[in-house]
Amino acid sequence: MYKIVRKKNLNPTVTQMEIDAPLVAKKAKPGQFIILRVNDDGERIPLTIAGSNPVEGTVKIIFQIVGATTELLNHKNEGEYISDFVGPLGVATHTDGLKKVCIVGGGVGCAIAMPVAEEFHRLGANVTSIIGFRNKDIVILEEEFTACSDKLVLMTDDGSYGRHGNVTVPLKEMLEAGEKFDMIITIGPLIMMKFVVATAKPFDIPVTVSMNPIMIDGTGMCGGCRLTLNQNGKKVTKFACVDGPDFNGYEVDFDEAMSRGRMYFDFERHAHEETCNLFKNV
Repeated sequence: MYKIVRKKNLNPTVTQMEIDAPLVAKKAKPGQFIILRVNDDGERIPLTIAGSNPVEGTVKIIFQIVGATTELLNHKNEGEYISDFVGPLGVATHTDGLKKVCIVGGGVGCAIAMPVAEEFHRLGANVTSIIGFRNKDIVILEEEFTACSDKLVLMTDDGSYGRHGNVTVPLKEMLEAGEKFDMIITIGPLIMMKFVVATAKPFDIPVTVSMNPIMIDGTGMCGGCRLTLNQNGKKVTKFACVDGPDFNGYEVDFDEAMSRGRMYFDFERHAHEETCNLFKNV
């Protein structure tokens, strides 16, 4: 059993928790993830590690309430416990030799991008961060990004806060002005990452994307998280849980990934509604 040490609502649909998991905290690195179960008979869900404190023995997770399990998790409070918390899993984000990076985060993907930006800042790299949200009401982690970024650009789709537009607008402006980055790292909705890659391609700047497809066991055995990469004209299958979650953005077949990501949309929505109804009746 793993104790919820702290809980904080970042916006109406996004929650931050710190979990007492000293063995995970000791090994966790930016870009890695955990798999948890809220109760003994619950489903396994992957969540990227949003920070860790090896001294305190805690791991930070940030999740959006979209399905039944995240709804159940959100009803847990400080001092309560969840059944399983396994990790760290996956390959940590590559940082060696990178001196100037651009971190592009979208929506709740900013929770994954933030510890990556913090790590580059800790290592002394020059960090430009571009973060985007639909509107002012769902902005998260602005203070944290400000603290670890040499330059921060905040975008909203409706212009209600920061600059008006999506994250590719300032990225394209910077690249056209001659800005050079050792790497662009983008984390967020698949469609956003696809267009970040398309924006960077004419400038021949490497782009790393963080993929978070359907996962079950986190060991590569189930095959649920498979991705198709185009490498040297050949299609190659990789598994996000063991080969990722970071991949070369120019190789990812985003259209296939988006198609597979929509497979269980209706099921997830119905499960969420049923779970909400259960709590309403309590």
